[in-house]
Amino acid sequence: MIAQLWSDIAVPAFATLFVIIDPVGLVPIFMALTTDLDHNSKNAIAWRSVIFATAVLLAFAFAGHAVLGFLGISLAAFRIAGGLLLFLTALEMLFEKRSERREKNAERSSAEHSGTKGEIDDQWVFPLGTPLIAGPGAIASIILLMGNNQYGLAGFATVIGVLISVLVITLVLFLLAAHAGGLITPTASRAMSRILGMILAALAVQFVLTGLTSAGFGG
Repeated sequence: MIAQLWSDIAVPAFATLFVIIDPVGLVPIFMALTTDLDHNSKNAIAWRSVIFATAVLLAFAFAGHAVLGFLGISLAAFRIAGGLLLFLTALEMLFEKRSERREKNAERSSAEHSGTKGEIDDQWVFPLGTPLIAGPGAIASIILLMGNNQYGLAGFATVIGVLISVLVITLVLFLLAAHAGGLITPTASRAMSRILGMILAALAVQFVLTGLTSAGFGG
């Protein structure tokens, strides 16, 4: 039984989720998004983004099609919306608007909470938590993996265990990147932010094109 679960569910599920979530590929984007933050803030964003993505993916794992149906949202629509929002973030990275926004938020937070440190930015929700970690591809994959299961509760537990393991790998890589970020100079960080902003813009456009294709538009 254990051997069957491993070969029929665990290995295919790990390969699918690891490729879709792509923890290694997310590291440079995490570093670019958190380039102006201190070490503690980077660690906090790493933890919060992975925990938020875990909650989202677990919700879809257990509720699946019912959640999308109740909200009247298709995966195609989710993919298009995520792509558009991701494109806006990419533009901020390309034209260095994010630093200005952070400074304004810090000043406003300082005025409201004198004597305390300003709250960290909310990129742990977007774009890190979703759609980069818990994106449409990951959501669709977990729904399919939970649906294509002939081993009952043992199969469901295996899929969830694999999902958690991939997310733990993502968290570990983010935390390592938070430490490595201190070795990068501000000039190099700004250059990397702009380069990755371009990559992120291309990724956002691909999200939109894939969503349009899934919705029946284009080829």
